Amino acid sequence: MTELRATLTSMTDDPKDGTDSGLAVKTKPRTQRPPMYKVLLLNDDFTPMEFVVHILERLFGMTHAQAIEVMLTVHRKGVAVVGVFSHEVAETKVAQVMELARRQQHPLQCTMEKE
Repeated sequence: MTELRATLTSMTDDPKDGTDSGLAVKTKPRTQRPPMYKVLLLNDDFTPMEFVVHILERLFGMTHAQAIEVMLTVHRKGVAVVGVFSHEVAETKVAQVMELARRQQHPLQCTMEKE
């Protein structure tokens, strides 16, 4: 019984006096954010501008004004970032754009790259 008291006393020593309290502290590993991916829309000379605006509104949730602005950026610069997403979401967005373009027989290209 004396050993037990001595053990309990040493485990509850006052940390102010510099003695070890005997408590184990687990450190949590920091979780990292998953890498993000940019979805890029590429310019071509055949896809109608109205179709690109439609894609941007429908798949990327842009307003009509935002979609026109991004479409013009694609037209003038050849490429524009249309969103930044997790890998799975970016992959899905690219596939959706490509599928809609294919259905309408447009050569519109959409890619993704790590941010």
